[in-house]
Amino acid sequence: MQCYFRFRSHPTFFSHLRLSSLTRIISSSFHDLTPSPPAAAHQYRLPPTPSVTTSGRHASNPAPLLSSLVLLSTPNHSQLLHDSQNRVLNACVKRKAFHRANKLFAEMTVRSVITYNIVICGIMNQEGFAYFTRMLLESIHPDDITFNALLRTCKELRRGTGVIICQQTHCFLAKLGFGSNCFVASALVGSYAEIGLPADARRAFDQVLCKDLVMWNVMVSCYASNGLPFEACDLYNAMSSCGVTGDAYTFCSLLRCGFVGTCDLAKQLHGSAVKLSHSSDLMVASALVHMYVENGGLDDGRKTFDDMNSKNVVTWNTMIVGYGRQGHGNETMRLLRDMLRQGFAADELTLASVLSSCGHSSSTDELIQVHEFSIKGGFELFPSVSNALVNAYSKCGNMADASRSFTSTAKPDLVTWTSMINAHWTNGMPDQALDVFEKMVSCGVRPDDVAFLGVLSACSHGGLLIEGFHYFNLMTACYHIIPNEDHYTCLIDLLSRSGLLNEAFTALSLMPIVPRRDTLAAFAGACKIHGKIDAAKWAAEMLQQFEPNEAVNQTLLSSLYAAIEDWSRAGEIRKRCNHKALGCSFVV
Repeated sequence: MQCYFRFRSHPTFFSHLRLSSLTRIISSSFHDLTPSPPAAAHQYRLPPTPSVTTSGRHASNPAPLLSSLVLLSTPNHSQLLHDSQNRVLNACVKRKAFHRANKLFAEMTVRSVITYNIVICGIMNQEGFAYFTRMLLESIHPDDITFNALLRTCKELRRGTGVIICQQTHCFLAKLGFGSNCFVASALVGSYAEIGLPADARRAFDQVLCKDLVMWNVMVSCYASNGLPFEACDLYNAMSSCGVTGDAYTFCSLLRCGFVGTCDLAKQLHGSAVKLSHSSDLMVASALVHMYVENGGLDDGRKTFDDMNSKNVVTWNTMIVGYGRQGHGNETMRLLRDMLRQGFAADELTLASVLSSCGHSSSTDELIQVHEFSIKGGFELFPSVSNALVNAYSKCGNMADASRSFTSTAKPDLVTWTSMINAHWTNGMPDQALDVFEKMVSCGVRPDDVAFLGVLSACSHGGLLIEGFHYFNLMTACYHIIPNEDHYTCLIDLLSRSGLLNEAFTALSLMPIVPRRDTLAAFAGACKIHGKIDAAKWAAEMLQQFEPNEAVNQTLLSSLYAAIEDWSRAGEIRKRCNHKALGCSFVV
């Protein structure tokens, strides 16, 4: 900052210095916010000033000095002074030097809407509303940039406080006539989307009469991010009927909706993307692959994947994850090899998906190869990879390597501990599963509902009645976890396996939630084994009421009637069913 003190020692210099040169000096001085002699001092060959050094008071606080600098250079131009102060303030805000920016802001005698916009846009937290309040107290009218910055701040606050502030800001800007401003309304819709209020976003959207493509895209993205795919598609149809053509961002948002259980709407969007020549876009094609994979259309996803001209790591990972979830170990390994041959670097998500598929298909040889590759690349330190290794080795029945992968984890988290608990009881070691749980608690890791489900499953499969009641009470009384259907299913199955059918029936009838099919089926099967036909019939009839079209339930009820030699009812139920669905063979 030596140049500023030299300038003050030579006021005749300012008569030769234009404002543009002064602005360049100010901007370059704030580039790193570190004291360095600028080139201008050497260019004009100013004499040294030994009486003033950078260790003085002004070196740590350049804001008042810069104001004096501008004042000396343009003594009769207040507007030029104000513009230069705004530029310095903007430089401080962009460099996150908020302490210096606040000092300069306090020293400014004249503040405009530009001054406040610089501060509000730069802070982007709740303090920005304090500046907005001060702005109104000084009778400075906000503009569209002000409200856009405030609404972006609401997105950062998210739910809770953000909802109230966003709605208050919406009311205020509507009173001032900014509700129909497309620029402000786009930010308002985006804020409502982030805090989870799509209905309020739609009301703000409908207030705008002349909507541009950005406005439509923000509303489509709002529906997509809040899990409303059909509303997003209806909005896209309305958008097309208004003569607005969607771009790549529009289709990415629509495909991000997630059409759970069906690919019909997604295929229609795919056709529209092809017609508008957006299917060749990398992001749109990646979204198409992800959409097909997430909805079970693995073949359609693979066809789209193969037709892509260019791919990225995300696209490869999407395809690998899709095959990994369905247990196609060989195809997953083939994709991994192709990915590496084409020069793409695998990440932790890639390896975790490949390891998971190896576990599903029990491909021990491929599992060992991927494990070695993860060690060479240093991916074994990632929790997702270590958890996948534990799961994969346990599903292959190799508990020794699963234990080694667990112990090699530097800081096992809750998922790692839960994976180890499930690994033990699924391999017929329920006592060891309980030991792992106790060790996890002693290490200070708080169990969740999934961890307790693993413990209760171990007790159920191991016939550990007393331990099962202990952990069920521990879950509800000490950790205040509300049991779900899976927990009750384990408890009823534990009681039924122990022959305590009356207690199991009491627990089943007192469940605060509707029992699921597997809960009733477990109880009915245990009653049939222990000769409690009446209780078994009750459970089977309950199954029939909940799922009347399920052939499995009808088969169970028919077998129960056959067990008590009620052949007429057994035959009547079988006649109502499709014989192939009941397991009959058509081979003669």
